[in-house]
Amino acid sequence: MHKIGIMQGRLLPKYKKRYQAHPVSYWQAEFNIAKELGLDQVEFILDYNEFEKNPLMSRNGIKEIQDAIKSTGIDVKSICADYFMEAPFHSKHQKQSEKVLKRLLENVSSLNIVDIVIPCVDQSTLKTKKNVNMFVASINKILPLAEKYNININFETDLNPKKFKELLDKFYSKNIKVNYDIGNSASLGYNPKDEFKAYGEYISDLHIKDRVLNGSSVKLGNGNANFKKVFELLKKYKFNGNIIMQAAKDDDYIDDLAMVNEQKKFISKYVKKYL
Repeated sequence: MHKIGIMQGRLLPKYKKRYQAHPVSYWQAEFNIAKELGLDQVEFILDYNEFEKNPLMSRNGIKEIQDAIKSTGIDVKSICADYFMEAPFHSKHQKQSEKVLKRLLENVSSLNIVDIVIPCVDQSTLKTKKNVNMFVASINKILPLAEKYNININFETDLNPKKFKELLDKFYSKNIKVNYDIGNSASLGYNPKDEFKAYGEYISDLHIKDRVLNGSSVKLGNGNANFKKVFELLKKYKFNGNIIMQAAKDDDYIDDLAMVNEQKKFISKYVKKYL
């Protein structure tokens, strides 16, 4: 069965009351909790806020991550670079963001990183042709470095299947991939069949989430996500990437851990059956 991971911070008390964030100064504890819950990996987060404090940004920090992996057996194979939601490549932050992504690639080259997810949603959505052109120009500058270290640059967008495929067609690299978020696609009302037909072969990182149509995250199985259809398609397209739980959270920390465990059982049935 495929290994199942979780988004960083989901097993710890919220950092500064934020729903999703790198828990500065106490992130190591999550590796032990992940092990106790039978998870296999943690998808690291690189935030815009306090990004210099993130262990991904220093040699000593990388060593700390390696030590946590070695002592627990919990791996780190993917990074959700939320930094670029706050500082998109297609904005006034372009040059600085290029420097940050290059630095990130250099730093994590000594880890077993497979995917770096670049979110182009919410405030970093690709709204215009100019946005797309700026984004493509920046990524193309950095692609040779990603290819050198064989790290995938995964796009997460809110584009419809046709426009998303048009974006992918602007690149000529085996290291350009897709992060597929089951819940976000359900919320946007996209048909999984259309999405996989357009870019199923590109999917390398999978976020497990459920959302209601045009609404927020809910407990797995309670929203509009068609898990059966999605996993049938993942099997058809021979998906072999990272599976990361990014499901709904409970406000109470202890209740939240119980919910994580319950939702892990929910998704494990699909993973076991189809993958």
